[in-house]
Amino acid sequence: MPRFVPLAILSGLFLITVPQFTTAQGVIHQVRYGPSDKPGELIFGVTYRVWIPEGVKKLKGVIVHQHGCGKGACEGGMTAADDLHWQALAAKWDCALLGPSFEQEDAQDCRKWCDPRNGSRARFLQALDDLAQKTGHAELATAPWSLWGHSGGAFWASLMMISDPSRIAAVWLRSGSGFSAWEKGEIPKPEIPEATYGIPTMCNPGLKERDDKRFSGAWIGAESMTNAYRSKGALIGFAPDPKTNHECGDSRYMAIPFFDTCLEMRLGEGGQLKPIDQTKGWLATDWQSEAVEFSKFKGDPAKALWLPNAGFARVWREYVTTSQVSDKTPPPAPSRLKITKSADGKTQLSWQAAADLESGLAGFEILKDGQVIGTLPEKPLATYGKPLFQGMSYHDTPKAPVAQMQFVDQAGKADSKYQIRSINTAGLKSGFSAAGHP
Repeated sequence: MPRFVPLAILSGLFLITVPQFTTAQGVIHQVRYGPSDKPGELIFGVTYRVWIPEGVKKLKGVIVHQHGCGKGACEGGMTAADDLHWQALAAKWDCALLGPSFEQEDAQDCRKWCDPRNGSRARFLQALDDLAQKTGHAELATAPWSLWGHSGGAFWASLMMISDPSRIAAVWLRSGSGFSAWEKGEIPKPEIPEATYGIPTMCNPGLKERDDKRFSGAWIGAESMTNAYRSKGALIGFAPDPKTNHECGDSRYMAIPFFDTCLEMRLGEGGQLKPIDQTKGWLATDWQSEAVEFSKFKGDPAKALWLPNAGFARVWREYVTTSQVSDKTPPPAPSRLKITKSADGKTQLSWQAAADLESGLAGFEILKDGQVIGTLPEKPLATYGKPLFQGMSYHDTPKAPVAQMQFVDQAGKADSKYQIRSINTAGLKSGFSAAGHP
């Protein structure tokens, strides 16, 4: 059940600590900060929601899922920490999953938050400190970050790479960066430290952005940043999504393997990040070429795309060709099936399930006495990508309200046996949950 705590005054602003919620495999905590009218401070209110995996003793990192500009994107960010697929990645590496949500209207200047020098970096650090205290995980304040950003969120992440390179394990820039803006003089040009080039980074525009009048800047910026950074020896690659414009589409099916690969390579003891030797990676002449081992590459490495290893190179090639990533392994089986009988004779089922790390969670089959009696969702929707149990927004976040693992059998019997199984987006089915009776 939610636990309410009172308001607290912090630094002249209202810090609102709101309910904590128990989810399928962990707990979500959140804090909200009101807008500030002080020079140099963040002019927008913002909420930070963080998911902590069940049973984790010490967090090794924080995966930040940062939305883009505008009211719709801000609202989409409110469910980022609820995402079962991203939670699966976080749980594997004992990381927290953090979803910010800025309170920006469409007519307001997005760069007042997506340029972190305008107060959003300071508020982010403050939120980590406050959540460290609130959650009892002091390491939240110092653990390294993996930054995923879309559009304005990618703009924010590209500048955080410059201000805090020692804290960042890896970065995914979906349809955006600040590179073109600072090169054109639209924002102050930062001085890039050498450490920034040591952060594994992937630029991921939609191929349809390239010729789009509104969003072509995202493509140009991604190409320009990749070329400029690679000339400095940066660990950066370029991975266009062949089926999308500015929406996130199915980009998570490569973003999650990218972070999975980088976290395996970089997480060390005591929160320290291990450096990556770029010569151990793979290179490709461009995004339409095959990647090869660094030592076997025949061209100029400073003009090639960098990929972290052979496994990710295979994922990258499949994705930039088809926008899909294949998966031959079934998802984990659901657990903790709970069955109750209501006063009106209906049988109510609830359960828990983790998403498949490779393919996410498309839905469930509900079985009674060995026969399928229902599916969740009943009518899968594929608005912005593959159909998912939680739905998919333009912003790579679950649809609100977040779907619940619940089912009602209108005609259950006292001796009926129920089971649940998960289905991933590759269409593969899990084993059955343990059987339960009313």
